[in-house]
Amino acid sequence: MQEVISVRFRGGCKAYFFDPRGAAVREGDAVVVETAQGAEFGTCVCGNHMVEDHAVIQPLRPLVRLASDEDRRTVERNAKREKEAAVICERKIAEHGLEMKLVDVECSFEGNKVIFFFTADGRVDFRELVRDLAGVFHARIELRQIGVRDEAKMLGGLGICGQPFCCQRFLDEFQPVSIKMAKTQNLSLNPTKISGSCGRLMCCLKYEQNAYEDAQTRMPKNDSFVQTPDGPGNVSAVNLVKETVTVRLDDAPEAPKTYQTGEIIVLRNGKGSRDGIDIPARPARIAQEPELDIFGMEIPEMTPAGRTFRVSAPPERMKDARRSSRGGEKEKEKEKEKSARPAAERSEKADKDEGKAEGGQRRRGHRGGRGRRGGEKNEAQRQQPRAAQGGGREAAPEQKPRPLRFGTSIPFAAAPEGTESKDGEHKGGRRRGRRSHRGGRGRRGGESAGQAPS
Repeated sequence: MQEVISVRFRGGCKAYFFDPRGAAVREGDAVVVETAQGAEFGTCVCGNHMVEDHAVIQPLRPLVRLASDEDRRTVERNAKREKEAAVICERKIAEHGLEMKLVDVECSFEGNKVIFFFTADGRVDFRELVRDLAGVFHARIELRQIGVRDEAKMLGGLGICGQPFCCQRFLDEFQPVSIKMAKTQNLSLNPTKISGSCGRLMCCLKYEQNAYEDAQTRMPKNDSFVQTPDGPGNVSAVNLVKETVTVRLDDAPEAPKTYQTGEIIVLRNGKGSRDGIDIPARPARIAQEPELDIFGMEIPEMTPAGRTFRVSAPPERMKDARRSSRGGEKEKEKEKEKSARPAAERSEKADKDEGKAEGGQRRRGHRGGRGRRGGEKNEAQRQQPRAAQGGGREAAPEQKPRPLRFGTSIPFAAAPEGTESKDGEHKGGRRRGRRSHRGGRGRRGGESAGQAPS
């Protein structure tokens, strides 16, 4: 056993062991440690603790000191220098016409080394670029080509899950991921859905691969011949997460059913013939314990076949509900009064309705013939007593004229002969007068412009 502290440097998730040399270091303290590249500034992620000897890579580098205020100011100066170096390097790359993309710049804690990280599709000859940068910064220049995964780790961002990249948060090193993992987990093989922002397969496919492989050893394959509590059939789908299978029964192939792995007997694993296979007795169903909520109540299983839909109430009940919601007790009383009215009132109401119908016909006739003849005829019909139209019934009492509405036509009564309107014409021939005035065909229009009326 050996006492060590765990230190993590900026831009990385991997922690390295260092010898504390008897100093008490707490988690979160800033420290300066000795590395193969010289002194470096880091953060302690785990204080003094004991580890096995085989877990330590020899030689174990020592802790130099706990970081002081001067060390923190040095880190801030290096950060400003890195920004300036990035601008200068991009300008130099454009001058040399190199096909490379600058990702990040790092300055060593002592300031004697500058590292430029870049990505490129192939090999790049950057010897001239290194000479130009060394003449500008007067330090050791190192250009390091990285992959797209390292680029995503340095730049950071959010994945399709909405969380920061795993490689930037906690992954120590990248794990190999293959398309076989996506097939095992029954995921869509669409590259846009199983690829990360870096363009490679998502690292999270590796997390649950062991669990899927373990479940796959206990589950039958597709098209396997199995015996179920409802009879024999073939497996059409396998759910590795719930460990259930969907079986298309021989008796009812159009309605597949789902069973747990303990409710089926695998007679043939995978595709093949059924010849020579003895079908055993049907296995028993497994009694499932009902799921309980936080209050201890049973949660009903919602399946497509078991969903219930609310049936709308009959129209009478819905009408009563609306009445009651609006305080419709008065409406109910009015309906009772209407049903209790004598027959005489009902007949009188029928006569009124009939009169309304006749009035509607008169209005339609008036609208259809707005000329002199239609207006006179409708006016005469309106002045006839109701007894003559109703076949001997008493004439209705004289009613007050209804108020005129906007847009209604007003019938004009025929004026006696010899009288003239404001235009000098009979009111009955208003349309003729209007035409003569517009077209110049009447008495006034027929006169020449230069003659005075007699």
